[in-house]
Amino acid sequence: MADETENMEIEETPEAVEETVADTEAVAEEAAAEEAVVEVAAAEAPADEPVAEEAAAPVEAAAEEAAAEEPAAEEAAASEPAAEAEEAAEEAVPVAPAGKPAKSQRHLPRSLRHKHSKPTREKPAERKPIVRTEKPDTHPPARQERRGIVVSDKGDKTIVVKVDVIKAHRKYKKVVRRTQKFHAHDEGNTAGVGDVVRIVESRPLSRLKRWRLAEIVEKAR
Repeated sequence: MADETENMEIEETPEAVEETVADTEAVAEEAAAEEAVVEVAAAEAPADEPVAEEAAAPVEAAAEEAAAEEPAAEEAAASEPAAEAEEAAEEAVPVAPAGKPAKSQRHLPRSLRHKHSKPTREKPAERKPIVRTEKPDTHPPARQERRGIVVSDKGDKTIVVKVDVIKAHRKYKKVVRRTQKFHAHDEGNTAGVGDVVRIVESRPLSRLKRWRLAEIVEKAR
């Protein structure tokens, strides 16, 4: 019996080996198929991502619109009380009667204030010609004159004339007598001390002389 069992074991061993080999090959094939599926899925994954992004884009846009609508709704809610307050203020403003304008229109809205209409300016059909007026003939101003008494003739071609000025004071109206001396040019040294002479204003002739002798009115005795 022992020999028969050994022969059976020896006969069964090759079959078992073939079954194990077949099992290992099947397992290897399944593993290879799974690896191929994984590679295909990995290769197709980037192509699927834009689809996911496109699907997510409408969701993000809807969220942004909802966020933008919230401030608009808040502003509308805040503006409603302000509009109601303005309407109440306009209703509270007293309206002046039709015949008499309101005394003060500053509190009225600008649309209700009185508007001053400006008259339209009529443009002439023809332009007026430019007329230039002739300049009047201007004469040099008259030279100032003084009448006085010669008090000195020591200088060459120079006399000193004393002029008495009698004039009322501007404020107190008192008659004030004032004496003033002028250096005048006497070309011929004809005037002497005590003579009454008439002098005329002239151009500057020296440091002091701004006058010249016009005539001798009266000779001294």
